[in-house]
Amino acid sequence: MKLRTLLFCPADAERKIARALGSSADVVILDLEDSVAARTKEAARSTAAQVLAGAAGWSNIVVRINPQGTPWYLDDLATLVPQKPAAIVLPKCSAPEDLQRLDHHLEVLEHANGLPPGMIGILPLVTESATALQSLNYGYATSRLRALLFGAEDLAVDFGIAPRSEDGALAAPLAAARAILLVAAAQAQVPAIDTPWPNPHPSPAFDAEVAAAVRDGFAGKLCIHPNQLETVATAFTPSPERVRWAQSVYKLFMDNPGSGVMVLDGEMIDRPHMRLAERILDAAADASP
Repeated sequence: MKLRTLLFCPADAERKIARALGSSADVVILDLEDSVAARTKEAARSTAAQVLAGAAGWSNIVVRINPQGTPWYLDDLATLVPQKPAAIVLPKCSAPEDLQRLDHHLEVLEHANGLPPGMIGILPLVTESATALQSLNYGYATSRLRALLFGAEDLAVDFGIAPRSEDGALAAPLAAARAILLVAAAQAQVPAIDTPWPNPHPSPAFDAEVAAAVRDGFAGKLCIHPNQLETVATAFTPSPERVRWAQSVYKLFMDNPGSGVMVLDGEMIDRPHMRLAERILDAAADASP
């Protein structure tokens, strides 16, 4: 699953859904949570199921369900699993136990609907409360885990602060949470996905946040509007020079499988460089049509 650009779309807005599915987004997230009012939750759920049922050619539609503990959570799963979403986005994931609970529910529903076990992945938002940050130290693990998602807006509410300063810089607690998530994703050996930028209009601050996400090791970014997709996709696509370097590193180690340290263009290259090269080549492959 390509995870450079993940575009949120309210599941009760058919026009926006059509636009999202026609966009260049790698993943379309049909949202049943924050963007859907309580009175329209059931209608949005039905629409999401219909979209999934009619989108056989779209393998990267996922659904953000309502959080565990809400009256909609189990009905969301029971309605949507038979339609085979690529993954479930789990909001308000505060501990590994939340992930394990969803894993179990998906296993039961897959079996009941004759689907292969483990078919549906999980994309948890794991930084939406201060409590959740502590749990990141304990690690998240399941074969369904596709990535860890950083959410800044709800976390800012929990701290009672604005998420960003006027120049776009994240507030200190959120910047700390962002760093912790990157470590947790590396420990789980899954990609880290950056928080959405709240303004759909282009700006230097948005460009700076996207560039920082690339620099710090995120694999992609959540988006709230199609206008954001091109900037994010371009930033997360390795440059030709970077790809050529990765190809050279990869070839060097393939030609010398017994070596641990070598020299490329006058610089020392070791096994960590090989892992970086593989990541760059994977990102370049994901960027291909």
